[in-house]
Parts: sequence; structure tokens; C-alpha cells
Amino acid sequence: MIKISDLEEVISLQRKRIDEDRSYPRMLLRKLSILRDFALIITGIRRCGKSTLLFQLIKEQDDKWLFVNFDTPKLFNFEFSDFRLLDMMIAADKEIKLLFFDEIQVVKGWEVYVHGKLDEGYKVVITGSNASLMSRELGTKLTGRHLSQELFPFSFKEFCGYKSLPACKESLLEFEETGGFPQFLATGNQEILQELVNDLLYRDIIVRHNLRDDKSLKRILMLMVSNMGNPISANKLKQIVGLKSSTTVLEYLSFLEQVYMIYLLPKFTYSYKAQMVNPRKVYFIDNGLYAAINPSIMKNLGQKFENLVFWELRRLTSQLYYYNENGVECDFVVCRENKPHLLIQACRELHHDNMEREQDGLLHAMNFFGMKKGWIVTLDQTDKIVAGDKTIEVMPFHRVDFEQLWE
Repeated sequence: MIKISDLEEVISLQRKRIDEDRSYPRMLLRKLSILRDFALIITGIRRCGKSTLLFQLIKEQDDKWLFVNFDTPKLFNFEFSDFRLLDMMIAADKEIKLLFFDEIQVVKGWEVYVHGKLDEGYKVVITGSNASLMSRELGTKLTGRHLSQELFPFSFKEFCGYKSLPACKESLLEFEETGGFPQFLATGNQEILQELVNDLLYRDIIVRHNLRDDKSLKRILMLMVSNMGNPISANKLKQIVGLKSSTTVLEYLSFLEQVYMIYLLPKFTYSYKAQMVNPRKVYFIDNGLYAAINPSIMKNLGQKFENLVFWELRRLTSQLYYYNENGVECDFVVCRENKPHLLIQACRELHHDNMEREQDGLLHAMNFFGMKKGWIVTLDQTDKIVAGDKTIEVMPFHRVDFEQLWE
């Protein structure tokens, strides 16, 4: 329970913050549409810029609006019954047409309230940091009445724009190390990333799911970090961590995925059952966050580069897989409308020792899918490989327009 004076104070302070905002415009902004009868849902990892994106979206609106960020200390005790206080404030101003609710998933039953506001004719925009909570609640109470978008830390293009850097090898090397969390880029303070890890683990996983064995969760996270870009299986993790059940391992992995810390990339197969039992390759949300967690003194440049390529593709679609048949692998199978659309290898540096492996893996996948063109994304190499009727384009990361490739 809260007091209406507390709610009014919070809303007033948050409005002032919106008025003062001078943030870098996110690329996702141009893709957002606010429609009547449909809640717009924006999800993503903590501190990737969801609140800022809402500020930018609000400033584009002509209609009067109300904004509430529920993830603030004065609203920590906000309960479903307190929505009546919010209703009183909304009803007091008949000109309000738009409602923006930041991190509303912290309030149990929020989806019922949002459904009601849609029925009353309000346009509603929501953000949330937990993909599972949002999808479960949307599926039960907002079925057919929402549109979803995902926000990630800065892409390379956004990074260059934010820092006023040219898209070149040197900028990419910097991005490869720092990652794209806006607050960290603004301050360079490593503690921001370390505190983010703590919030994700404790607030969003351990407390929310009432986990008693937090040590096993942390060990699994460290294994994910050390195996970035490599296939992992629950059975192997179970043995390494010392857990008795593969089911527990899978549950912990799902928790890490739900808060967007990791992504587990499945193997491409036409059999869903086979897809479920095959190992998945693990990718970490951001190289800067990866560096904040990873205790290794090794730079792991190949893994970090592959991670960059993965997230540029993940921004475009979640229909991503890796290809592996008879021990021959292609890093990324990018699908569109559930059909293979792009085949991409990520190789930081092509040289004598890996050229045959990278080329053969891509050609093998091209033959399998009946595709005549594939790409190898590198740090700074440009080339073209022709094998029969098949062409492989070798391109530097900073010159690849991933959106154009996708289209």
C-alpha cells in the first residue's frame, strides 16, 4: 500500500527527468507504433535504455500522456489495489490519452489493469526486464492485444553514433571491449556493470524465484561466460557443477535467458525433437558485461568477435540457429518466416590454419540448404571466394550492413 502523495511525487519527479532528457536516439524508435486497442510491450535487459527509449517516444507524441516507472524505491510496496490511486490521477485529467508504464511487471496482476485501460480507450506502452514474466502474463490476459519489441544494448552503429566515431576497425576494437551499455559508456565506471550483474542475479533471479542454491547458479553463469560461443549441454553442466538433476540445470539456464543475460542458440534441424536434445551454443548479452564477469586474463578475442556478430543478427530476428552436420559447422543460419535466409561465418581473422575449416563449413551449409551465397564476417579482411556456382563474400564487420543483408 502506498499514499497518493507518494505517487504524485514520484510522477512529478519522473516527468521532470523526461523534460531534461537529452539522450542519444535509439534505432528501435523508428520501428515503434502506438496503436489503439493494442499495448506496445518493450522488453530487454536492465539498463539497456528502455526508460530512455520511452522518454524519446513520449517526446514524439501530440496527445497528453502520463508516465510511471514502478521500479523506484517509493513504489516498491505498490500493490494491485493501489492502481485505484493511479486511476484517480488519470480521471482527474480528461486530456490524458497515453499511458507509459516502465517496469510494470513488478506489480502482481498488472496485466489485468492494462487490459482494463485498453478497454477504456487509452493507448498503453509498457516496458519490462523479464521476458518470461511478460510473455506468461501477456499470454493469459492480453492475448491478441499486444505488440512486442525487444531492446538491446547499443549496436555497433549506435555505439559509433553515440561516441561520434567513424565506423572503422579502430572503433570496432573499442566496441569489442566496452560493449554497449549506455551508462557504462557515459561514465566508464566498471562498478555500473558489476552492480548490474548483482541486480540480475539477486533481484531478478534468486529473490524472484526463491532460490536457495545461489552458488550453483553462479557457477553455471561462470561456465556460460567461459564457454561463450561453444556448445553446452545440461548433462555435462550437471556433472561439472555437481547438481543431481539436469532439470535443475535447465531451469537455471532458463532464468539466465529470461533476464537476457545469455542466449542459447539451437542447432538447425527439421526435427523439433532433435533440436531439443542437441547441445546449444551460448552467447552473452554484451562484451562489456562479459569482461566484468570473466576472471580470465586471456582476451578470448575470437569468442568476443563471434559474440558481436551474433547480437547484430539477434537484433534482426530470433529465428537463429547454428549448423553442424558430420562435424562440419557454420556459425549462423538466419531464418526468415521459418526458412533459411542467410548463412554467416564469424571469423575474426582468416589465415592459413583456419581458412579451409571456415570455407568448408559455409560451403557444406550452402549445399545443404541449396543456397548459392554465403558470408564470412571478419575484423578487417575483404575477399571473394568462388567455388563452382557458389560465392562467399568475405567482409569486415564495420562495413557490413546487417539490416540490408536481412532485407
